[in-house]
Amino acid sequence: MEFFRIRKDIPFMRHALLLNAVSLITFILAVFFLFTRGLHLSVEFTGGTLVGGSYSEAPDLTKGRSTVASLGYAEVQVQNFGTARDVLIRLPVQKGATSAQQSERVLSALKSADPSVTLRRTEFVGPQVGGELAADGLKALAFVVIGIMVYLAFRFEWKFAVAGIIANLHDVVIILGFFAFFQWEFSLAVLAAVLAVLGYSVNESVVIFDRIRENFRRYRKMSTVEIIDNAITSTISRTIITHGSTQIMVLSMLLFGGETLYYFAMALTIGICFGIYSSVFVAAAIAMWLGVKREDLVKAAPKKDDLDPGDPNAGATV
Repeated sequence: MEFFRIRKDIPFMRHALLLNAVSLITFILAVFFLFTRGLHLSVEFTGGTLVGGSYSEAPDLTKGRSTVASLGYAEVQVQNFGTARDVLIRLPVQKGATSAQQSERVLSALKSADPSVTLRRTEFVGPQVGGELAADGLKALAFVVIGIMVYLAFRFEWKFAVAGIIANLHDVVIILGFFAFFQWEFSLAVLAAVLAVLGYSVNESVVIFDRIRENFRRYRKMSTVEIIDNAITSTISRTIITHGSTQIMVLSMLLFGGETLYYFAMALTIGICFGIYSSVFVAAAIAMWLGVKREDLVKAAPKKDDLDPGDPNAGATV
């Protein structure tokens, strides 16, 4: 399916050096903010108290959030859990107060605003558990990266695998850089969005790589630069349709999903925008600079001495 068709190839690779320089600067800035400002980790990673409450009617989450914040909690998450009447409150660790004391203070404040609220559960997430979650998240990220690299190496060629991984890590680091610079809360939902962006971004790279391989087989007289420009131009309509429709869904979560989905949708939005950029200007350009050529993707014709004279299909190439 095509939204539109471009008759003349766009010379993307002509500006590859400039665009990759911009990409490198953005990447370095993201790494700088990660080391200097760090990530603002949520309760799942740092430890804290989870308080579950139930109301007789669906509560106003904004009002409940301001009520809890009035107790001295600078950052607190209040969200629905299960039904519209059930609320889950995530409290950061507070020095000099136990988990039970924190839950009692929060429940008293909520009861003053709405006497119908009842305490359902109280859980304490220790720093050790948070550290284990952070370690498991890093392991998941590493396994995804290795799996993608192995897949691309088998599907295409090692040069494409290296180019695809660099482009994907470029997207991930930039997302983390945004969260470090603006000090947005980094939660398990955001980590899930980062892993989703890895798979989403590599999908676009695979489409372009596959078209490059087809072009090498189809156009024998084109240079490598012309092959890549044609591959990107011929898939740009599909890119706009895919990313546009996905971003519409993500935008609805960003605008109407509330605080629970806000940073999840924000991470996806950044990943989708930079995923398009990296697939077109980073992955393809790196593959070109690594010296990808027709011989890497098209099997050479067998020698006449190796052909079976009794085989009618001998000498045929795919």
